[in-house]
Amino acid sequence: MSISPIIEVSELFNIFKNPDVLIFDASNSKHARTNYETEHLEGAVFVDLNTQLADIKDDVSVGGRHPLPTIKKFSETIADLGIDSNKHVVIYDDNAGSNAAARFWWMLKSTGFENVQLLNGGFNQAKKENFPLSSAIEQTKKTFVSDQIDHWCLPTVEITEVEEVSQNKNYIVIDVRDKARYDGITEPIDLIAGHIPGAINIPFTENLDKNGLFLSSNELRKKYQTTFGKIHPENIIVHCGSGVTACHTLLALAYAELELPKLYVGSWSEWSRNNKEIERTDG
Repeated sequence: MSISPIIEVSELFNIFKNPDVLIFDASNSKHARTNYETEHLEGAVFVDLNTQLADIKDDVSVGGRHPLPTIKKFSETIADLGIDSNKHVVIYDDNAGSNAAARFWWMLKSTGFENVQLLNGGFNQAKKENFPLSSAIEQTKKTFVSDQIDHWCLPTVEITEVEEVSQNKNYIVIDVRDKARYDGITEPIDLIAGHIPGAINIPFTENLDKNGLFLSSNELRKKYQTTFGKIHPENIIVHCGSGVTACHTLLALAYAELELPKLYVGSWSEWSRNNKEIERTDG
């Protein structure tokens, strides 16, 4: 029986001392590493988005700002972090799971690991509930690299397919960036403002309540089933700026017990650098 993709702080309290429970801080804010060294959840190991969860290239037009690493490279990262099939992995960050805890969750699930959960509310919620904190640099015990991990199990899509289907009424392309970026009013990261023609906007923040916690499974299921209608998951594509925050919505869909659609990893950072058609709705 598969476990929920989300774990509450109260549940983590009961298991975090178990040696088979591994906790990871996947925060990627500007001062994430410094913040981790100052204080983090007791036992948590820091995971770096840029060096461990992505294979960043000089040419962002190929794969976007945070392309996936090769399976071989990620398998080595998994081993270095001490993760194996007997471990229960809990991941958090300091931005409600959007940067980059959900990305790490998706990558582990996509390489066949089942016992992986995201901490609801992340670091801020855990601190609010008085979870033990530490400034110690946690150590990991390297595990065996499995040759069985040879491909990403969860569906992804390339830029060519996105271009082919984005304006097809039998497909849905979801942009999870905030509305101002989608509308083309502002673009703080990439070179061009706007969105993929035909894409709809469902900001990842709509997966959360006013306290930064995920909506209930039933609420999320109702919300997304209404949006999807009769469109099958294989005809639904989710993207963001660089394939990181999009995983927040994929996790929300998993929590809603819905089949996962495709992840467009290159996302807006790739699309906007390839002379593709741009759409704006800023009036």
